[in-house]
Amino acid sequence: MDQTRHALECENLSKRFGGLEAVKEVNLRIDPGERRAIIGPNGAGKTTLFSLISGVYSVTSGSIKILGQDITDLPSHRRTNLGLARTFQITNLFPTLSVIENLIIAAMGLRRTKFQMLRPLSTYRDLYDRASEELERVGMSQRKWEEVRNLSYGEQRQIEVTLALISNPVVVLLDEPTAGLSPADSAMMTEMIHHLDPKITVLIIEHNMDVALQVADRVTVLHQGAVFAEGSPAEIRNNDRVQEIYFGSEGQDKS
Repeated sequence: MDQTRHALECENLSKRFGGLEAVKEVNLRIDPGERRAIIGPNGAGKTTLFSLISGVYSVTSGSIKILGQDITDLPSHRRTNLGLARTFQITNLFPTLSVIENLIIAAMGLRRTKFQMLRPLSTYRDLYDRASEELERVGMSQRKWEEVRNLSYGEQRQIEVTLALISNPVVVLLDEPTAGLSPADSAMMTEMIHHLDPKITVLIIEHNMDVALQVADRVTVLHQGAVFAEGSPAEIRNNDRVQEIYFGSEGQDKS
């Protein structure tokens, strides 16, 4: 990996919905392997920013680059091919399939392997091995053959992250990974993020400020669509202006 290039770079990134400017000239420069948290109060534009980076929304102005390559106008699947992966706030798993079958289907889509309805998914040996390897890496191999519907919500969220990792991404966008989790499940998810491959760049939206400050190398605070503050976890924790705008809206953050 070329260490002279930022893993992810957003330059003057803006998005308007009619008269509403949801994201306003946001600049982000994230180094390879960095863990960056995006936090902010309700309506800050965090999820809109993720949707711009992942290609769900087209940009109004500005640019997005991965390892120096401009992806601003590329569709989502092309961004995936270049090393971008994303999780969502709501789980997107097949509940009646096993954990490993979910992963095999995800890997199949990435490799454009032809699906054969009467062929057991476990017979796709290379995909099975890749999925097994990733489950082992994240400590979920013991749940391999469990139907997803039988997993706890926290375990399902962990599988969602594992789905994002199956593509060997350069950059992973984690959208509220601890949303709706119990304190115990949040702790498990935090530990999982800590143990992700250090070569992977992780950008995380997290409403739980304690989790965000635990997992991040640097933190970017958005407010009303713009970058409000940026710094180390300690700097953000001790920033009185951040405390005022963030905790004043805590409990309503659904941006």
